[in-house]
Amino acid sequence: MLSHQEESEGDKPVANSQRDDSVETPQSEAAGQKADVKETGEQDGNQGTDTKDAGSDAKAEESSEAQGEAKVDQSNEDHKDEDHKDEGQDHESHDHGSGSESHSHDGDAGHEHGHDHGEIDYLAPSHLFEHVQDTTFFHLPKFMGGHWDIAHPLASTKQDPIVGTSKFPILIGRPTKFMVLELVGALLLVVVFTWMARKTKTGERPKGRLRNFLETFVVFIRDEIARPNIGKEADEYLPFLLTMFFFVLTLNLFGMIPWLGSATGALAVTGVLALITFVVVVGAGTKKMGFVGFAKAQVPHMDLPPALAVILIPSIWAIEIFGLIVKHFVLAIRLFANMFAGHLVLSVFLAFIGVTAGTALSYIVGPAVILGSIAFSLLELFVAFLQAYIFTFLASLFIGSALHPH
Repeated sequence: MLSHQEESEGDKPVANSQRDDSVETPQSEAAGQKADVKETGEQDGNQGTDTKDAGSDAKAEESSEAQGEAKVDQSNEDHKDEDHKDEGQDHESHDHGSGSESHSHDGDAGHEHGHDHGEIDYLAPSHLFEHVQDTTFFHLPKFMGGHWDIAHPLASTKQDPIVGTSKFPILIGRPTKFMVLELVGALLLVVVFTWMARKTKTGERPKGRLRNFLETFVVFIRDEIARPNIGKEADEYLPFLLTMFFFVLTLNLFGMIPWLGSATGALAVTGVLALITFVVVVGAGTKKMGFVGFAKAQVPHMDLPPALAVILIPSIWAIEIFGLIVKHFVLAIRLFANMFAGHLVLSVFLAFIGVTAGTALSYIVGPAVILGSIAFSLLELFVAFLQAYIFTFLASLFIGSALHPH
């Protein structure tokens, strides 16, 4: 009995504990639910806080981006303003710089290069020599077209050779102003003297001013230059002397036209003329005496002992050959120097007008320069005929020396 009661009493706490557990379960569940609710609330709060923080971060990023874009735009605008300022400064400096470096071409041609704001050094050698040197263009008056580049007659491009092909060039270069003037002068002489020869062939007396004018020069060269200096063989070399005289005279007269220029003011032109004269002189002596006889004739006949002859004859022969070459070289230099210097002095005269332009001195210098240029141009006209005569006279003298040695 006691054991049974003890067992029953021992079972009571267990039951009570079970009862307590059953009773405490709803409360614990409610407490757990409340805790869950709190945790959920806290999580929601945290999420809200995170959302707020994210929103604030987004707003901060947007504002920072906006500020960055504004700064970039401002910097771009600043750079643009600086670029515009730099361009304006560069443009102004370019205007002033190019104006100072620009130069005016022939005033009669009415074609000027450069800016109005720049100053031109009219007395600079580069500016003065431009009017007397050979170029690949013409400075014509405005009513005739102004600046005119000389076209390449036989090539499609400026780089192609004058004669030959790009793969097999024979003559390389470009046509120049003096080449055109020489060609025009040669064609003019062919036309005029062909007409004159036909009139002379008929045997009728010269009629007309042009024919009488030309006949005067022909007779003068024959009777006063060729025959006295060459002798009985003069008529054989008269066509060469006439050609040289009228060709040099024509080129000299072309130089009196301001926008053309004098081809005889170039050493290349006068050098070729002197070289042709040298060939004619040597050819004349060789034709008459043979090459060996002409070479021996350069040394005069001298009665010398054999010991001295061995030393003196070769020395004299070398000096005579050297003198023959130098004479023709001087023939080219003389014509070139006279024509070049004359036109250069005329350019210096005219440059004083540009130097004193815009000042009170221009009213004094201008008329004086114009009158002086007219007087000097008349002197140049005389020099044009004089140099043609001297060149022809010396050519005939050299031919006579080759035909009639010491």
